[in-house]
Amino acid sequence: MSRFRVLFKSTPVRLSALYILLFGLCAAVLVFYVTALSERLLTGQIRDAVQQEVTQVKRAYDAGGLNLLLRTMERRSRQPGANLYVIASPTGEILAGNVAGVQPGVFTEEGWTELPFRYERYGEGTNERRNLAIANIFVLDSGLHILIGRDLGEPERFRLLVRQALMLALAIMGVGALVIWYGIGRNALKRIDRLTEASRKIMAGDLSQRLPFGGSGDEFDRMSDSLNTMLERIERLNEGLRQVSDNIAHDLKTPLTRLRNKAADAIDSGDGEGRRVALEGIIGESDQLIRTFNALLMISRVEAGSMAAEMSAVDLSSIVGDSAELYEPVAEEAGLTLKAEIEPGIEVQGNRELIGQAIFNLIDNAVKYAAGCHGAAEMTLKLQRGADGVRLSVADHGPGVPADKRADVVKRFFRLDESRSKPGTGLGLSLVEAVMELHGGRLELSDTVPDAPSARGLTATIVFPAASA
Repeated sequence: MSRFRVLFKSTPVRLSALYILLFGLCAAVLVFYVTALSERLLTGQIRDAVQQEVTQVKRAYDAGGLNLLLRTMERRSRQPGANLYVIASPTGEILAGNVAGVQPGVFTEEGWTELPFRYERYGEGTNERRNLAIANIFVLDSGLHILIGRDLGEPERFRLLVRQALMLALAIMGVGALVIWYGIGRNALKRIDRLTEASRKIMAGDLSQRLPFGGSGDEFDRMSDSLNTMLERIERLNEGLRQVSDNIAHDLKTPLTRLRNKAADAIDSGDGEGRRVALEGIIGESDQLIRTFNALLMISRVEAGSMAAEMSAVDLSSIVGDSAELYEPVAEEAGLTLKAEIEPGIEVQGNRELIGQAIFNLIDNAVKYAAGCHGAAEMTLKLQRGADGVRLSVADHGPGVPADKRADVVKRFFRLDESRSKPGTGLGLSLVEAVMELHGGRLELSDTVPDAPSARGLTATIVFPAASA
């Protein structure tokens, strides 16, 4: 019973029931209206036919008197489907005709009978249902009453036939509506049960659960799709939070330990020079920690979308050109040549500060990991329009990143074993990916020289969607 109570609370089911009710009422009103109109039409035709009979009978009486009147009425009463013909005395007693008896009081007034009256045919028993008719009554000079009428069985049968058809149609429609209603409601209840079960597992902490998706594209599927997208983002954020917690505990433990040891050395140092060196080391470690936490804060702000409102049209060609000019001396100092290929006049919709930070991170990584590698004298910064949007790539000829590790290097604090000797926090590519997600783009990593046996290099490409260009 509770399932049907839930079903009746559903808005589509309520609307379906309301539409069925309205359709039934409209159909009933329409059929009754058509029935009444048809009945009036048939009654009007009967009145016209009776009136013509009255006129002809009166003419026969005027032409040949009572004898011709009797012969005319006798002849007409024997025809198939004849009207009612009655000759009655002034007191209402039936003298002749094709009717055995009529309802008392019919002959009291001339003209059309106001209401249908009952009459009895010859051969019918007294217990049988009497028939209904309408008639026109006129009086002869001799005082005799002449009744010419018509049986109402045909309109009555038509009315009953239409009513039976109406009841049958309404019954079929009602049964069909109930069957469809039950089928739709049962399917809806099953889907609601599946949604409820998945929701309970999610509320219990299993964020890997997803709401069922039927594939029909209805309201349930649209709701499931939206909630599943939200759950995927929540799961990704929670996973990122767990990774950050583990990585902070693991990777920040070492600099904090060095910071403590240098502080202890400063306390134990007896000369001023030793203390100064120890304090400088403390300041350097502190700056590195501050940079790490600043990067974490920026990634959190970007992933939360708090900087999305600061989007505007920015000249990407100008930003890339300024970045190349800024890092050219840094690259030369590291023994590298920075080559820039920038297509002019490219604008995108975005946040200038975040885009600049992403470009700096990519160039800084390329300089840091390509410096000192054999044959890695050149790195390329390229900006151009592509079929899928605007592509900005930074290519180096350093050691590169193995294909099976590229999904990991964008995680926070993740660093390859061979790169742990390099300075850094492992947050650069994480910030780049977060920035591109905010801009609706993506980060792609590939080999600069795919077929090289070693030092394949890394090409990091950020792709802005065509819609933002």
